[in-house]
Amino acid sequence: MKIKSKLLTQTCGFLGASLIRNWMGTLDYQGALYDPSADPIRPEFRGPVIFLQWHEYLPLPFYLRGHCNIAMLLSQHQDAEILGQAARLMGFATIRGSTTRGGVTALREIFRTGRAMNLAITPDGPKGPRRSFAQGAIYLSSRLGIPLIALGLGYDRPWRMNTWDQFAIPKPYSRARLIASPLIQIPPDIDRSGIERHRQRIERLLTDLTEQAEAWAESGARYANQVAVRRDGVPIHQRRVA
Repeated sequence: MKIKSKLLTQTCGFLGASLIRNWMGTLDYQGALYDPSADPIRPEFRGPVIFLQWHEYLPLPFYLRGHCNIAMLLSQHQDAEILGQAARLMGFATIRGSTTRGGVTALREIFRTGRAMNLAITPDGPKGPRRSFAQGAIYLSSRLGIPLIALGLGYDRPWRMNTWDQFAIPKPYSRARLIASPLIQIPPDIDRSGIERHRQRIERLLTDLTEQAEAWAESGARYANQVAVRRDGVPIHQRRVA
C-alpha cells in the first residue's frame, strides 16, 4: 500500500510539473525590479536571500526560476508531498515542516539550508488566512542575517478557485507580471515587538506590490524599463524608481 501511495505521489508530481510547464509556458511574462541583483539568474546576484510571495501565485516563480539554488518551505501535509515531487522536477530543493507540524525539525533544517541556499516562503501558507503575513520569515531573516525580497505577482483576470487563498489560474496566452522589491535586511536579534513591527511593514509591501502587478497585468500598460521574463536565462531588468 505504501509503495502504491508513493508511486501515486510521484506520478501526480510528474503530471503536475508537466502541466505547469505547458500551461504556464503560454503566458506573456513581463517583469520589473527595483534592484537588478534581486534576480537569481543575473551574474550580480548575491545570495542567499529569502523570496516571499502570496500562496495564490505559487506556480509563477515555480515555472520561471527553477535550478536557481532555491529551497521551498512546504508543509508536512500529504498534499504537499505531491507539490514537493513537482518542485524537485522543476529544479527546487524542498524543506518539509511548518509552525504547527514538524516545526522544530524544519527550523533546524532551515537554519542549515539558509546559510547555503536561497529560501522561498509563502508567508500566508499553507492554510491562511489569505494575504496574512506570518512572523516566521521575519524571524528567519533576523536570525540568519539573510535579506528578504518581496515578489508582487499578477495575472490578467485569472480564474479563481474556491479555496482559502482564492488560488489564481491564469488564462492561456494571457499576461503575467512580476515586480520585485529591493533587498530588505531585517535587524539581528530583534524582540517580539520588533518582529511584529517588521511583519506589518512587509505584509503591506507584499500586498502593495501584488496589487500593482495585478493592475499592470490587467491594464496591459507599460512600466518604465520593463522587459520580457524568460526561463532561458534572459533576466528581468531594473525598474526605474521615481
